[in-house]
Amino acid sequence: MERPTKERALVVIEQDKHRKILTKLGEWSLKEGPLPRHIEVYDKLLRLQVEAKSRIPVAGTVTSRESVSGQLREGTPIVSFEDLSLDWPLLQGLFRSVALVLAEYAGGPNDVAALGDLASNELTLKEAIRGWYQGKSLSTIAAENQVGEELLAAAIQAAIYPFLVVHSEAILNMVDQGLWRRRYCPVCGGRPDFAFLDKERGARWLLCSRCDTEWLFQRLECPYCGTQSRDALNYFTNKQELYRLYTCKKCQSYIKAIDLRKTSAEVLLPLERIMTADLDRQAMEAGYKAG
Repeated sequence: MERPTKERALVVIEQDKHRKILTKLGEWSLKEGPLPRHIEVYDKLLRLQVEAKSRIPVAGTVTSRESVSGQLREGTPIVSFEDLSLDWPLLQGLFRSVALVLAEYAGGPNDVAALGDLASNELTLKEAIRGWYQGKSLSTIAAENQVGEELLAAAIQAAIYPFLVVHSEAILNMVDQGLWRRRYCPVCGGRPDFAFLDKERGARWLLCSRCDTEWLFQRLECPYCGTQSRDALNYFTNKQELYRLYTCKKCQSYIKAIDLRKTSAEVLLPLERIMTADLDRQAMEAGYKAG
């Protein structure tokens, strides 16, 4: 087991990391032409999220480092739904804008109308977002509002993302990595969808799929089912050994990772999860599913 470092092995934590991503995508588009479809969607959503994030004040949900440490020892994520500081008019407006983008690529006019009606109903939207945040099924709300469950979940995740990132940025420096080696995010309780090996020791860190929090994790353990069986765990890498695809035979899941020891360039992890879509394709073709 890796020893936790006193300083978090973060890659890029500046407030403008998302703007850096947009700059990179803009440069890529000018040089290579139109962006691939999935990256084009990401670019459009991120522009909306960056604009919204600039209007969200710094979250003040945590009273002390001691209270945070207490929650970590108990295995409780720091920010419950009730702790979230949500500007509902801003969130509703972002939800509508997100719906337009997602419906363009993965839905249609009926989905735009359905999600727009949902955005106008604050009570129902709160119920949907609370359910999503707490990991509950959205099937009933989706059916009642005549929208696909996956599309609804995607719209919620995209709309609440800047709020969760703001909370993470305000809290993460209070997280003692030595107190948390769990399979879910110490800040919001989300599941990881990307990982990296740090430059210092090659220790493995996970990246939250919801708020981009990074936390230290065991090298020999599945971040989804928790097995530590060497027979079940494996990883594949490319010729440059920059990227890894960790797989688990027990739960048939996978997680992508980047080895920071193999690069000297600045790495923007939220962008890496999008740019490595081919790894997702390879994993699914091999019979694995995203954790």
